[in-house]
Amino acid sequence: MKIVLLSLVFVLAGCTTTQPKTNKEIAVSYSNTMEIIKSAAGSAPDGVEGEYVLKIKAAGNQGPFVYLNTEFDYRDQRSVTVAIHPRLVPLFLDKYGATPQEYFVNKSVSVIGQAKRIRINFVSQGKPSSKYYFQTHIRVMDIAQIKVLDVDA
Repeated sequence: MKIVLLSLVFVLAGCTTTQPKTNKEIAVSYSNTMEIIKSAAGSAPDGVEGEYVLKIKAAGNQGPFVYLNTEFDYRDQRSVTVAIHPRLVPLFLDKYGATPQEYFVNKSVSVIGQAKRIRINFVSQGKPSSKYYFQTHIRVMDIAQIKVLDVDA
């Protein structure tokens, strides 16, 4: 009797089905920003090529350049910055109907490029001072380098 019951359990377990997960239910495996920063620093002045999955928390611009950041404070040492070339901004407007600063914040993105340590000089009275810090940038020179993952779309 135990064998019949056990066999019945196995047969019923094998007949169960699962529903496919929707995009919102699929877990995103984010890149470790500290590992990206460490790798970029270790390979400086060269960078590290890769495909990075990042959660964009904030955005800004300096002149025509657009910066997407993984931390709210772009100066945070844990932040990785996606630097978008100005000539791409009109392409983003055409494709998404919004600027990169508007479109990418609070979204998960995949970025293909080189993570590179960049020296940022502090400026005093319009001139670079002797003080500086480093940021890790991934430059986007082609609109195909960055895409929003379906999870947040």
